[in-house]
Amino acid sequence: MMSRAHVLRVLLAAALLSLPSRGVADQAASGAVTAVPAKPAWVFDNVARIVAVGDIHGDYEKFRAVLSLCKLTDANGHWNAGPAHLVQTGDVLDRGPDSKKVIEHLMQLEREALAAGGRVHALIGNHEYMTMMGDLRYASDGELRAFGEGPRGTPVGRIPIGDFPRYREAFSVRGPLGRWIVGHNAIVKINGTLFLHGGLSPKYAQRSPGELNELVRAELRGERDAQTGVGADPEGPLWFRGLAESAQPQLLETFLSNLLSAQRARRIVMGHTMQEQGVSVRAGGRLVLIDVGMSKMALDGKPACLTLTKPTASAPEQLAVVP
Repeated sequence: MMSRAHVLRVLLAAALLSLPSRGVADQAASGAVTAVPAKPAWVFDNVARIVAVGDIHGDYEKFRAVLSLCKLTDANGHWNAGPAHLVQTGDVLDRGPDSKKVIEHLMQLEREALAAGGRVHALIGNHEYMTMMGDLRYASDGELRAFGEGPRGTPVGRIPIGDFPRYREAFSVRGPLGRWIVGHNAIVKINGTLFLHGGLSPKYAQRSPGELNELVRAELRGERDAQTGVGADPEGPLWFRGLAESAQPQLLETFLSNLLSAQRARRIVMGHTMQEQGVSVRAGGRLVLIDVGMSKMALDGKPACLTLTKPTASAPEQLAVVP
């Protein structure tokens, strides 16, 4: 449940958001948003089919299964979805043993999808951020072993014993996997739907996703204080659970309506907060939670995804949960 202080914060934000104000798109157009141009692009339109997949946490077997289930790859794991867009909402890393395999497969699919006119968006989650910041509390023995390191010497969730320099170097801003993470976004908007790992809190409801993306990347590059920045903020887009946790329906409705209006979005899709009953579609399809805890080191949930198809002259937008 939300704390009383958090509820008050949301109520205050809702009141503020209800006042006449410019949305983030207007602010950007007028130059009111401080902006280094977002790299890579974070807004995409006219995408015929979008598939969103939640947290993987080092379970390569489940990752391969969900790609096949959602008709993205062929029997050999190669891209087979033409111009579709895959959004993986972060937390590839930690807990499970095969994060390196998952990342390498995502790298492959990025190349193959682009060649076919599609895209793969591997978003930055809180566990990618933690790993790049040197927080290895959730790095499993299997993950360390893939880099010739380990064992960790403590249970997952505690500070490990040892330094693990090869693992740390691989995920540093100089290392191949760290560079790959920094080349991605924390938030994308496709056909008017926002995708991110955690959620947008009242604190960030009016901020441009492009600006937030660049701030997170700057922190990972060491250009901003990562300990007090957007990426480490409990109310930031990598961590916030307020939209996913229990709240009074009227309160959630007010905040969600104002949030989507400010962001000029039709819905928000998030991972991070595990859903024991599978993908959760709420608020008339305007809020979707897609972390089904599929990793065997999480809930061992059944692989599942969200699919969205572009509206046409003869048919409205189609939102479906697979399976």
